[in-house]
Amino acid sequence: MTETLTVDVCVIGAGSGGLSVAAGAAQLGLDVVLFEKGEMGGDCLNYGCVPSKALIAAGDKAHQARTAGLGIGAVEPIVDFAAVMAHVHRTIATIAPVDSQDRFEGLGVRVIRAHARFEDERTVVGGDVRVEARKVVIATGSRAAVPPIPGLENLPYLTNETLFELTEQPRRLIVLGGGPIGVELGQAFQRLGSEVVIVEAGEILGREDPEAVAVVRDQLVADGVDLRDRTRAMRAETSPKRTGVVLIVEGPEGESRIAGSHLLVAVGRSPSTGGLDLDKAGIVHDAKGIRTDKALRTSNRRVHAVGDVAGRGQFTHLAGAHASLFVRRAIFGAPVNADALAVPRVTYCDPELATIGHTEAEARQAHGEDVRVETFHFSENDRAMAEGDTRGLGKLVTTKKGKVLGVTLVGRHAGDHIHVWALSMSAKLKLSAMTGMIAPYPTRGEIGKRLAGMWYTPALFSDRTRKIVSILKHLA
Repeated sequence: MTETLTVDVCVIGAGSGGLSVAAGAAQLGLDVVLFEKGEMGGDCLNYGCVPSKALIAAGDKAHQARTAGLGIGAVEPIVDFAAVMAHVHRTIATIAPVDSQDRFEGLGVRVIRAHARFEDERTVVGGDVRVEARKVVIATGSRAAVPPIPGLENLPYLTNETLFELTEQPRRLIVLGGGPIGVELGQAFQRLGSEVVIVEAGEILGREDPEAVAVVRDQLVADGVDLRDRTRAMRAETSPKRTGVVLIVEGPEGESRIAGSHLLVAVGRSPSTGGLDLDKAGIVHDAKGIRTDKALRTSNRRVHAVGDVAGRGQFTHLAGAHASLFVRRAIFGAPVNADALAVPRVTYCDPELATIGHTEAEARQAHGEDVRVETFHFSENDRAMAEGDTRGLGKLVTTKKGKVLGVTLVGRHAGDHIHVWALSMSAKLKLSAMTGMIAPYPTRGEIGKRLAGMWYTPALFSDRTRKIVSILKHLA
């Protein structure tokens, strides 16, 4: 017998965006129903951000043991793969209560563990429940895209959704895709002792600044990763002895075969819209996701979409920001603009690569000659020198009048140092605010202040300024 509920907000998907919407709305006193057919916490907690960073941390420990330096003898670490994976799952389990059904029911959210679909423009059904809601939020996220490579469908390939269930360490891991996921996980497995080959049809981390990517590339090669750029996968086969996989590829030197014990597919992600019956609700969508306006409303004005499925970027922190916009707009009626968000992104390889806004190439394409670029290398940073790790640089991209268009940082913990630029761009601060900041010494974070200071250097120490000083000195 079907139960019918009439509520203020119905949320489909219990990932970062959906949980943030549900928690915010419920704590404001609204009646909320949340549908989730899989694990609470979604991809980020169970298959993405959390487990991958736990694995990367283990790989970093192994790398530190091998490379020590600064007078400390290096040793070859003993990697207990089962213990590494236990750490990964222990991390998930530690964070899971924050996203749990019990917690959200404690907040007053009705959680229904079932697949949800639209029955009509304002009704969602799932399990034995029928929900009529004033507002519906689609937060179903995305999942690993699988390319149409002949033979791939016959192989036991891995994606991020299955990788962390491995009980035996891959002897030789082929990673198909040189984007952030492929680079992060490929490097981690190489450092844990697997042989890793990364196959990328274009250039690795092709969206990022080439000068910053070169720093990452050098480290991957130093780690022993076999990089195959500009190499396209043509077909896949089971190895002759059926003990692994073979990827037939075509690269700069023609066709070749790459054999491995395991294959990880990491060529990107696709929005999860299947089975929602969006057409019944009059919701326009395509391969990039659900079409939304700047207030994240779909073509059905009662329905919003947030996070990966909204097609504006695939980041957990962006999904959380979308949830905040929904609460402000749909509940408080405040004007919002999802297109105006300053969204940082980080590739958590070593060294990390963090970007916000335009890269230099994007800025020049958008603004032509009205672009200035300042570059500061970590080899000039005292903390980096003290730590014996001067890899990396910071790049500030502005208009000639000083409007910040973008910043790229590559170096150890770059993701922790992009925050100040995220604040600067979000708050539309002038560069002078950055130069006026007192940065603690010695820190890698000083690079932000140094980049801003470099922008003012030509004018500050120009002949014109020197003439003005020569006059002022007699008046002081």
